[in-house]
Amino acid sequence: MQTRSQFTHTYKDIISPENFLAAWQEFVRGKRQRRDVQEFELNLMENTLTLHRDLAAKAYQHGAYHAFNISDPKPRNIHKASVRDRLVHHALYRTLYPFFDRTFIADSYSCRLGKGTHRALDRFRSFARRASCNHTRTVWVLKCDIKKFFASIDQAVLMGIVRRRIPDADIVWLTSQIVASFHSSRPGVGLPLGNLTSQLLVNVYMNEFDQFMKHQLRARYYLRYADDFVVLSQDKNWLQGILPHLSFFLQDSLRLTLHPDKISITTVVSGIDFLGWVHFPEYRVLRTATKRRMLKRLRQQPSKPVLQSYRGLLSHGNSYRLGNEVATLADFF
Repeated sequence: MQTRSQFTHTYKDIISPENFLAAWQEFVRGKRQRRDVQEFELNLMENTLTLHRDLAAKAYQHGAYHAFNISDPKPRNIHKASVRDRLVHHALYRTLYPFFDRTFIADSYSCRLGKGTHRALDRFRSFARRASCNHTRTVWVLKCDIKKFFASIDQAVLMGIVRRRIPDADIVWLTSQIVASFHSSRPGVGLPLGNLTSQLLVNVYMNEFDQFMKHQLRARYYLRYADDFVVLSQDKNWLQGILPHLSFFLQDSLRLTLHPDKISITTVVSGIDFLGWVHFPEYRVLRTATKRRMLKRLRQQPSKPVLQSYRGLLSHGNSYRLGNEVATLADFF
């Protein structure tokens, strides 16, 4: 059952200058060459004490975001907060994360310490082996993802979940200031991609679904990474039967909708496209689109760091021939 551990930190702990300085040391890693970071750091103590006073007096207001687009590989709209606001995010995150992480199921893999994509891939392989009795039985995989995930988070529902878990009204107030600082299609809906707090809060939000899948639908082989999730079973009819129930829970409880074009029930033998790899019973290969994108980037922007990054990626699957092709390209730089 879901852990009901007690949250013991106070608002004063979060807004203390000591917590801000510790949060700054975490935030600034890899960012010291950025101009806005350097400007804030010039008067770090003064800026930190001003933040402390504003938060203590409840005079803090979250600033505007700087929006820009990236492709990773599909286009995404990123919203970047000011250094001042991101420091508040870090100070809150470093206090809330250890508490909430203990409440999450083991098989939630996105934006968690000790988890990540590679562990999710290995867990999928383990699930496929166990569910198929070491590949002696046919296993079906229900695969889904959520439509416009970050942009569809209902802020009122999210804050209701936070209030149930955090007894300190001041911490709830600060969290609500950050949550309400952004909206997507309309006020009260959406979290910004790029916020550290967003990474935690979407897991807090989706933990409601994870608990439903594990304890209400009793999905033994269930795994989620962000808005992508899979359920494995030898019983195709059972997977077809739970689909309307999980879809209803997402809509009714979390105001989320499954992407209608990304729902499938297929066998592992036929290949399951999950987290950039196509999984088969005894091996996995890189998704074709990912492979083409990788080779295109290596041809257009050849560099040793990019090469090493892709070699690391390929080490997690069965890509001998592709590895040789990458090595051939490496000879040119």
